[in-house]
Amino acid sequence: GVVFGLSGGIDSAVVAGAARKAFGENALGIIMPCHSNEEDEKHARLVANTIDLTIEKVDLTETFDTLLRASMVSGNQMAVSNIKPRLRMTTLYYYAQHHNYLVLSGSNLSEFYTGYFTKYGDSGADLMPIANFLKSEVYDWARELGIPDEIINKKPSAGLWLGQTDEQEMGFSYDVLDRFIQSGNASERDAKKISNMHTNSAHKRSFPPIF
Repeated sequence: GVVFGLSGGIDSAVVAGAARKAFGENALGIIMPCHSNEEDEKHARLVANTIDLTIEKVDLTETFDTLLRASMVSGNQMAVSNIKPRLRMTTLYYYAQHHNYLVLSGSNLSEFYTGYFTKYGDSGADLMPIANFLKSEVYDWARELGIPDEIINKKPSAGLWLGQTDEQEMGFSYDVLDRFIQSGNASERDAKKISNMHTNSAHKRSFPPIF
């Protein structure tokens, strides 16, 4: 079977829908709030109810806070925020090993190309079922799988902090990004930014160098 995070976003919803079809009762979604927007859990449960998915909830808020108290509170917002997906990855592998399951990643091609994911966080997985599909294609999958419109129409967010959205943080829309990946067409500013993100994140898409 397989286990995966259920965040309330469209990527995890599509992974959940596909996993439910492929693995039936042996598909397990884990809801892992960590100082998260309460709406995300509501949407995650909506997806689970829609596709009749088995779920577990593991609240990582206290674990996150304990780690910061035991170490330090960095002034680097990304250093702090990236703890969350890494705690989620650890949780998924705990459940995976318990059930003898594989861990699924919810990263799509648009995110994978730009490195818009946390190293050893949401990329830490055994299978990446949608990493060859653009964000626009993920929306097509969602409609085909019967994912609720409330999830499809939601602004994409990694949930790293309250109010955070993917497109605002990246500085361009997924439509612009997908078009560039497909055809290389974009404004000079966007093309340069996307190309730089792709180059600078190459280390995320490969194993560390071996001497």
